[in-house]
Amino acid sequence: MKTTFVILAAIALAAIGLALWVRLAPLQAERWHVDPATAPDPTTPNFARLDLTLPMPPEAAAERLRAVAAESGAVLVAGEGLHLTFVTRSRLMGYPDYTSVTLTEAEGGTRLQALARSRFGHSDMGVNRARLNAWRAALER
Repeated sequence: MKTTFVILAAIALAAIGLALWVRLAPLQAERWHVDPATAPDPTTPNFARLDLTLPMPPEAAAERLRAVAAESGAVLVAGEGLHLTFVTRSRLMGYPDYTSVTLTEAEGGTRLQALARSRFGHSDMGVNRARLNAWRAALER
């Protein structure tokens, strides 16, 4: 009985330690601030890409993107102007997801390219794709 309690306590402490590490790990913005047009796909399936054209100038699109990202709980961690990287954390565990975006002038407006990916884990259960789809819908309104 005592051995079972010790094992369960050790498992609980390890889980708490892992949760704290995920929540408090340094952001490493320089590692995650990439150009989505040239960055290779991650080796795990916990990422999503977005490529669309918005009918507005790049500066206006960047301003709108910042507002949409902030509304969704994302925080700008790197970049300025037309190359930005945001971090968004999951509600329960605080897992960080990074979304890098570039905005370039294109015929008819602005080309937005985004790469959203998880820092930890193998699968994101579609969270990054859902976030990019929500951002797309908000930007196209």
